[in-house]
Amino acid sequence: MSKSYSVENLREIAGDDPEFMAIVAKTFLDEIPPDLESLVEAIKNDNKELAYQFAHKMKPNLEMFGIEILKEITGIESWTKTSKSKSTIMPSIDKVHSTLQTVFVELKEDFRL
Repeated sequence: MSKSYSVENLREIAGDDPEFMAIVAKTFLDEIPPDLESLVEAIKNDNKELAYQFAHKMKPNLEMFGIEILKEITGIESWTKTSKSKSTIMPSIDKVHSTLQTVFVELKEDFRL
């Protein structure tokens, strides 16, 4: 079964050190869930400035874990610079949310966190 994330970039950064990789995974699990909820809340409240900040903050972590939602995150960032309604970005935030929920479960299982 394929994963919703990849550890290849992380493995390269960590020098294939499993303990360091586990620490990075734990840090991801500590930081990204509240950031995700704040991003969702900012979009619900049509707070584009805050939505941009959280989307932008999450990008490096998503890239490091090879999570295939960068297009959606970039779309959210772009949306914050427009006058479009939040309904136009809801499919993207829904995909980001559901993908990350899966990643959270997989990381907890894979790193025994």
